[in-house]
Order: sequence, then C-alpha cells, then structure tokens
Amino acid sequence: MPYADKIPVSVLVMTRNEESRIARCLEALQVFDEIVVVDSGSADKTASIARDAGARVENFVWDKGYPKKRQWSLDNLPLHHDWVFFVDADEVVPAALAEEIRVVRENCAGYFVKGRYVMGQKILKHGLCNNKIAFFNRYMMMFPVVDDLDLPGMGEIEGHYQPVLRPEYKDKTISRLKAPLFHYAHDDSVGWMERHHRYADWESGMNARNAWPADPVPWRQMLKKVFRALPGRPVLAFIHCYIFKFGFLDQKPGWDFARSRALYYTMIKKSR
Repeated sequence: MPYADKIPVSVLVMTRNEESRIARCLEALQVFDEIVVVDSGSADKTASIARDAGARVENFVWDKGYPKKRQWSLDNLPLHHDWVFFVDADEVVPAALAEEIRVVRENCAGYFVKGRYVMGQKILKHGLCNNKIAFFNRYMMMFPVVDDLDLPGMGEIEGHYQPVLRPEYKDKTISRLKAPLFHYAHDDSVGWMERHHRYADWESGMNARNAWPADPVPWRQMLKKVFRALPGRPVLAFIHCYIFKFGFLDQKPGWDFARSRALYYTMIKKSR
C-alpha cells in the first residue's frame, strides 16, 4: 500500500510472550503508517513474528520505577506521528474503526475507544464494554504516576486507569469514537485467570490506598468512586452486565462474560 494511503498514526503494541496472538493483531494494523511493538524480552517468537509482519520492534527493560512501559514509549521512542494509538496484543482493530481514525481530527486531545469483548468466536453486542482513551495526541496527554510501586500484582505497565491531560492542555476536550475494536481477552482461560488474579491484587491495593488518578471525564469519575465504595460488587457487576446492559441477549456467551465480571470482583474482595 503506498504511503499516501496509510493512516498517519503511530500504533504502539505492548508485548511479552504473545506469539499466539500477535499475528492476528498486527494483520489488522497494516493500514497504519507506523507499527511499533514494544517487547519486554519475550522468550517466545513474539519479536520475530512482529518483524515478519512489518512492525518495528523495540525492547523495553523495566527499572522498577516510573515511567512505566506506555509512558516510557512516548518519552523515548522516535515516532513518526503526534497521534498515537495503543492497541493490546489481544485486540483486533476492524476496518470500520481504522477508517474512522483516518478521518477524525477534532480540536481535542484524545478519544475514548470502545472495546467489544469476544467470547469463543462470538463478538458480544451487549454487556459491558471496555472504554479507554487509547487514541490521543502524545504531546497533550500522558499516563500519570500513581502510588503503586510496592503493591502486590503491580507490574511494568500502567494499570486500569486513563491517561490524563497535561497541565498546559487542561482546556482540551476528550471525544469518543463510534466504531469498536474487538477484545479477545477470554481466548486463553488459564491466562485470563492468572492475569486477573494479579489485576485483582493490584486493584485491591489501589482501593485501600485511594491511589486512583481522577478520570478525565467528571461523570465517569463520580460513578467509579461510588462503585468502589459499594458492598456486594460481584453481584452488582453481574446484574449490571447481564441485565442492565442486556448481556442476556448474547445468550450463553453473554452469561459467561457476566459471570467473569462477577468472578473478577470476587477476586478483588478476597485480596483485601
């Protein structure tokens, strides 16, 4: 594809031992001008698969402090473009989302991207979506430093919180893309359990320490604070996902996904 047809965005994919998923992820990113895989010394074929797919591979060695992996990439890697798109190895960017990114450039700092979960081979049309600021101007936004370096489950990559506006761009807005990306978080049940036990340990510590950075969107921040304070969160998470978000319309995959949400909050409760 000629350069003129490429989407002028730098895509950053964080990896560590992702050989079973990285090819699927990178295949969908070929329409972007620059694809950079930031790899943490994978012991499998992740790096070679990425190079074969045309991505540039950069090595990351964590020094146990900040900046963590995503912000380190923004601070240290030579990138072709101001606009960056963070994509996980277990995510796939469909053509509709790529083409929306090609044409949008509002006077804003970044965009929320909606993640539709995939259970088995079924893309869920209902239930909880994973909304995150994954597409943004790297000079206007940054990943905050939080007080988590001594928490169990803490790792080399920023946790489940949003990047924030840099102080000099506080007047900028954050918008939202319409087309979703597809999140294959459940394609490895053993890996899902291992990852979410670590996430739960970390999130439990973040809750106890009240170390969460403020969400850039005030109403989201308010809802998060209320939900973190509620008792019975496993049951509430299931009801929210399966009933209020119409997860039951996805039939058994919708049930399985709602149960996984309840299981995760049960893990957090047990980690306290």
